[in-house]
Amino acid sequence: MRRFDAVICDIDGCLSPEHSGPMDVASLGRIAEHNRLAQERGDRPVVTVCSGRPQPFAEAMCRVIGNRTLPIVCENGVWMYDPVTNEYLMDPAITEGHLEMVAEASRWVRRELGPRGVTIQPGKAASISLYHTETGVLRGLMPELERVFAREGWGFRVSMTWLYINCDLKHVSKGTGIERWKARTGLKRERLAGIGDTMSDVAIREHVAWFGCPANAVEELRARADVVATRAEAEGVVEMLGVCGR
Repeated sequence: MRRFDAVICDIDGCLSPEHSGPMDVASLGRIAEHNRLAQERGDRPVVTVCSGRPQPFAEAMCRVIGNRTLPIVCENGVWMYDPVTNEYLMDPAITEGHLEMVAEASRWVRRELGPRGVTIQPGKAASISLYHTETGVLRGLMPELERVFAREGWGFRVSMTWLYINCDLKHVSKGTGIERWKARTGLKRERLAGIGDTMSDVAIREHVAWFGCPANAVEELRARADVVATRAEAEGVVEMLGVCGR
C-alpha cells in the first residue's frame, strides 16, 4: 500500500532552476516515469505542482512530469488548473476590484520603476512579479514598494524569491490554493507529502503530513523538513520520492 496519495511540489528551485539555465531533463524524465507508474498501478503518490509561476508555465510543467490526474496550484494560489477537465479556475475570492487594483499597481510599476530597469514577469493575472538583472537592486526596492502600496491602499503581500519580488493579493496564497485543491480532490493532510525550497513553501509544509527539501533550500525551511536531500533541485526531488514515494 502506498504511504501517500500525492506529493505537492514547488517548481522553482525544486523541479526547475529559478534562473534561466536549462532544466534537468533526465531527472524530470524520472519523475514522469514515477507518475506514469503511479497513475497506472496506484502503488505510489502522484507528483503535482504548487507554484508561484504563471499558469501557462505551471501547466507546461504539469505536462512534462506526466501528471494527468491531479489539479495544480499556480500563481501563488490565484489559479488552479485541472488536467482531467482542462479547466482554469481562478480563486472566487478575487473580485473585479482586485483585478483593477493589480492593473493600477502594474501601471505604477511600469511608470516609476521601468526607467530603473525593473520589468514585470509576463503571464500573471492577479499578482505582479518584478525582475531586475541585479538582484541586489531589486531587493533594495522592497521598502519603497511596501510604502507605496500602503499609501495607495493596494492590498499586496510583498516577498522576495531567489530572483523576483512577488506582489500577491493578501488574501490569496499557496495556502488558500492548497485548501481549494484539497476541497476539489477530497484528499486529506495525512495522505499528502510536499516538497519546497523557500519560505513561501511553508504553506505546503503546513498542509502535508511529510515534507522534504532539496539540498539548495533555504536554512529556515530546511529546519522544518522531515528530510533534506543530498542533491539539489530536480535530482533532490527524485531522491525524496525514493523516501516518501512508496
